[in-house]
Amino acid sequence: MLSTAAANDFRPGLEVALATPPPRLARGARFGLLMNQASIDRGFRLAHELLHERFPGQLVALFSPQHGLFAEQQDNMVESGHGRDPRTGAPVFSLYSETRKPRREWLAGLDALVVDLQDVGCRVYTFVWTVSHCLEACREAGIPLIVLDRPNPLGGVEVEGAWLDPAFASFVGRAPMPMRHDLSMGELARWVNGALAIGAEVEVVRCAGLTRALRWRDLGRPWVPTSPNLPRIEGVDVYPGQVLLEGTSLSEGRGSTTPFELWGAPAIDPWRLRDDLARFALPGVALRPIRFEPTFHKHQGLGCGGLFLHVTDERVFRPYRTSVALLAAVQARWPEALQWKPPPYEYEREMTPIDCIAGGDALRRALEGGELVGARGAARMAELCDGQAARWRAETEAARLYAA
Repeated sequence: MLSTAAANDFRPGLEVALATPPPRLARGARFGLLMNQASIDRGFRLAHELLHERFPGQLVALFSPQHGLFAEQQDNMVESGHGRDPRTGAPVFSLYSETRKPRREWLAGLDALVVDLQDVGCRVYTFVWTVSHCLEACREAGIPLIVLDRPNPLGGVEVEGAWLDPAFASFVGRAPMPMRHDLSMGELARWVNGALAIGAEVEVVRCAGLTRALRWRDLGRPWVPTSPNLPRIEGVDVYPGQVLLEGTSLSEGRGSTTPFELWGAPAIDPWRLRDDLARFALPGVALRPIRFEPTFHKHQGLGCGGLFLHVTDERVFRPYRTSVALLAAVQARWPEALQWKPPPYEYEREMTPIDCIAGGDALRRALEGGELVGARGAARMAELCDGQAARWRAETEAARLYAA
């Protein structure tokens, strides 16, 4: 962990831009802003209020990602509406509605589109793919996209999980990449712009005091929920693996106070499950047997047995490997409890959700075939969880902005 003094050196792109405005904004450019409630400064003030005050008359439109401007919308396939922000008077356009791409008329009269979003370091989190559609719209409108950068809360070093198979591309993965990545939002935007051959003009206002090794707890900032089911940074720690449960009949903890950190199903014996998982030798995590009753979503009102994931060492913890092991253990002992959810998932109405989330059908087939608990189980798991770090770093080298 950093010292308090060192943590105070960190500033996200928003604070940097307020102190040293990007040239376009300094020259009076009219702009739209893509943000949500996690787009704040050190004093917990929201980006649209700060930018409206700093650049009077220039902020003319607001855009919201999945879950809405204040991260108030639950679950997948909830379509947010449009409205007007009472603080700035700017219209608010949802980019998780009947369209995921800003319409031409929404960008009319804008000189730039500014993005200030906090990502969570996972391919299936839709914010980066919303930005990809914004890049396309900006290129068509002939305006730049300016990212006020924010850090990857999982750090800028480790990657994990099989790469997306292009045949399984969706709104939770439009370009091949591992499940857990190591890029900031600004780096993601630069990489996606090239990987999808969009060719938009991209400018990134870099974070100050950020290096690749730093994780969220090193930065001296409290976590503000980016979506309703990531209320704690502890949930972000496990999300790149636990999100797989969204494609199954297992509860990922929605309807509890700690979603993704706990999980289970009515048929599961927590203590037997914990004992079964011992053979996987999962690093950096303690598995606590629990019982819980979801207040909504899967198994609403039913008693569930499961485990609570306590990350004891985030430097060695591997969320994707951990959740694959959880699925394998349930499949081996309670196969009736592990069913695949049918479509739709996000905007995909035909693809099996687990394949959509995993970015291919290899994981599902391995689980169905019992490949992760047999003689080759350890080797097969290593194959499925390998993020191919060297390949990823080579492919993203040009997009990287921060040193080790």
